[in-house]
Amino acid sequence: MPNTSVLLAAAAETSKNDGPGWILRTVLIVGVLGAVFLAWVLLHNYGKDNDDNRD
Repeated sequence: MPNTSVLLAAAAETSKNDGPGWILRTVLIVGVLGAVFLAWVLLHNYGKDNDDNRD
């Protein structure tokens, strides 16, 4: 079994090159896409009159 300190040093070295991580990237991408979709839905229906509810 390898020495624990060697494994920790190898994990620390590889984590420096990965950036923020795939979970953070996924959360950011989903958040941006959700904000764009919400803005599109709100702006798409902004100027429309709702003729269905008029008597």
